[in-house]
Amino acid sequence: MSNQQSTSTATGAELIAATLKHQGVKVVFGIVGIPVVEVAEACIAAGIRFIAFRNEQSAAYAASAYGYLSGQPGVCLVVGGPGVIHALAGVVNAKVNCWPMVLLAGSSDTDQVDMGAFQELDQVEACKPYCKYSARPTSIDKIPTTIEKAMRTALYGRPGAAYVDLPADFIQYEINNPQMVDTYSKSVAALPATAPKSVADPHSVAEAISLLRQAKSPLIVVGKGAAYARAENEIRQLIDTTQIPFLPTPMAKGLITDTHPLCVSAARSKALKEADVVLLLGARLNWILHYGQKPRWSGGVKFIHVDVLPEEAGNNGADTLPLIGDIQAITAQLLREPLPRLPETNAYVSGLTNKVKSNVAKALAIRKKPQSDTAVMNYQSAYTVIKDILPPNDIVFVSEGANTMDIARSFFDVHEPRHRLDAGTFATMGVGMGYAIAAQEYYQSKRVVSIVGDSAFGFSAMELETAVRSKLPLLILVINNNGIYHGLDNEEFEQARRDGTLPTTALLPDTRYDQLCVAFGGRGWLAKDRVQLADALKEAMTVKDNTCVINVMIAPGGRTKLEFGWNKKSDDKSKL
Repeated sequence: MSNQQSTSTATGAELIAATLKHQGVKVVFGIVGIPVVEVAEACIAAGIRFIAFRNEQSAAYAASAYGYLSGQPGVCLVVGGPGVIHALAGVVNAKVNCWPMVLLAGSSDTDQVDMGAFQELDQVEACKPYCKYSARPTSIDKIPTTIEKAMRTALYGRPGAAYVDLPADFIQYEINNPQMVDTYSKSVAALPATAPKSVADPHSVAEAISLLRQAKSPLIVVGKGAAYARAENEIRQLIDTTQIPFLPTPMAKGLITDTHPLCVSAARSKALKEADVVLLLGARLNWILHYGQKPRWSGGVKFIHVDVLPEEAGNNGADTLPLIGDIQAITAQLLREPLPRLPETNAYVSGLTNKVKSNVAKALAIRKKPQSDTAVMNYQSAYTVIKDILPPNDIVFVSEGANTMDIARSFFDVHEPRHRLDAGTFATMGVGMGYAIAAQEYYQSKRVVSIVGDSAFGFSAMELETAVRSKLPLLILVINNNGIYHGLDNEEFEQARRDGTLPTTALLPDTRYDQLCVAFGGRGWLAKDRVQLADALKEAMTVKDNTCVINVMIAPGGRTKLEFGWNKKSDDKSKL
């Protein structure tokens, strides 16, 4: 199985690696140290790729994103104690986003428990609140059983995180008969390619069809759960058959191309307000969809909620008909029923599509407005240059930040499913580099383009070294406005620093993130205007074997008041 097995004994580390291999694991993200170095080395010997990160948070974020993209649990390996605590950020991110992930961590010897051992922590208990399954094997021979259960639990039902504790004495345990490694690792069933799928109750399906038939202004909302379920073909057929307008949530962009004539992303507010029956496919009524409540939604709106988790239906008091099961299977189930079809003359649909055309035309007019090639850029002018140069397909977008992410979401069209990653349901800053590395590892023949704010980039910038070392052709555009949300120019910054009035959102002006990449052996460009940005992007697109960073300088924004549409509160007073 490995070079190490040419000796007379094997180790627990080899049993762990063999079990992961048997479970179909192709890549492990992580950071090694005592006692997990041997595990990582055994994984490499077993043919599993190991990507060594610089921070456990980024490694765990990468594993969670890989789980989403691949449909199989992403695996992260870290040391115990502080390593686990750092990795918990990715574990919670996987839980909230409902992505399959398994965290493996070393721990102190079993005979040193509660003695103040090296990096000792009750890691099983620490992980339990955020994991579907958290356990330590009870003996060496139970390692395959525990890992298999963690993988299976992470994948089945609503996906999420699982944790397996690996004591140092288990890792270093000598197995006298190396052949037992293969025997034990294969003594458990291998993880299937997909989790078991269930369909909805037929009576509920009939009721859903009835609701759609009665609806005067139906809407389909597509969430990233539908993207994870790989339901794009069924959903496209459903939309084309019914002619019901659809609205993708941010990470569901591309499940059906953004340029589909019934995509109403550019008329989102109007669509939410006017819909009377909403088919939710893998989306939740959380902050992203304004909790399904007024004033964003109409008071009498009815939701048909397709989700794998029964408890999700009816959240926040929404009037909901649940269809519980696999999104792909249930959408196919709906397609077998006599579906309604909205006529071309439907005033609701034409009102939405006309609003889309109007808003798109306004945005295009702003893009085409003559601008000086040497003027200081803003988000729109920088994004126009980027959009005009990037090819329409085979680009995987990663985006994080506040304004950087929000504006980019509506600016860049996505035409393929699972080709856009962002801060997600947990609105996690710092995911950018981990996500980009995971995406490039999964989409090896495509180009990952990461458009990130300068503040967000700072959370994980050291992973540039990971990307360069791994020879990943990432293209990272740092949208640099010198701050969190808004920054200051040099003169304002220095004056505020002298006066003691420096805003908490201010970062050092004109930080050279491009030079950081060059210092690691990557490529870097500074772009202060449209011409420099265009030249840098065209050159970066030709680089196929190295990581590239373009430092895109835009107007800082100054002391502008912060406003986010999703965070506006209802004017309704409490009735209590």
